Amino acid sequence: METKTASENKWIGAGMLAAIAASLCCITPVLAVLVGLGGIASTFAFLDPLRPYLIGFTAIVLGYAFYNAYKPKKDGDLECACDDEEIPAKKSFLNSKAFLWVVAGASILMFAFPSYSHIFFPDTNNNIVVVNESNIIEAKLFIEGMTCTGCEESVNYALRTKEGVIRVTSSYETGIANVKYDKSKIKPEQLAQAIEDEVGYKVKSYEIKKINEGLENE
Repeated sequence: METKTASENKWIGAGMLAAIAASLCCITPVLAVLVGLGGIASTFAFLDPLRPYLIGFTAIVLGYAFYNAYKPKKDGDLECACDDEEIPAKKSFLNSKAFLWVVAGASILMFAFPSYSHIFFPDTNNNIVVVNESNIIEAKLFIEGMTCTGCEESVNYALRTKEGVIRVTSSYETGIANVKYDKSKIKPEQLAQAIEDEVGYKVKSYEIKKINEGLENE
């Protein structure tokens, strides 16, 4: 029985590791911005294509573990506990159903991280005072490495905390960040540098335009 329990725990551990691996590509950009570890953001981007498979593996492993934990006991299993006329030793927490629920809950939270990653970024308000409307510029930054909404939130936060930035929206699906800013206070090169230094993503190129004017390649 101990061998069987040890084997099940190994599979649960493997499922937990898979859940962590599936979430690293989303969690590391947030850590990069908040903790100042810009270089780690794109380190685990290679895991993004594997994310569905890692999630599936975790679901299968935990599903099997729950089945074993809650399946009806056979008569033989109940009788063997009385063979030695001893009170069975209390199960450790790692072998308990409570631990299984903890692992399942932690896995779900990690899988869902992109959907609530925004709560880790404080609201920012630079109180931009525009003296000259002609200074307002819009830029498109083409970014390499974003894989989820957590990446978007990290890029948005890194940019909107810069003086002169008025509005930021980004999309991991297109790899583009749209930034509205005051050119007298910040330059597009500084916006690109902020993404690369603070988040860790490569800005391949950018385009700028004045409000109501066409885009210009840079």
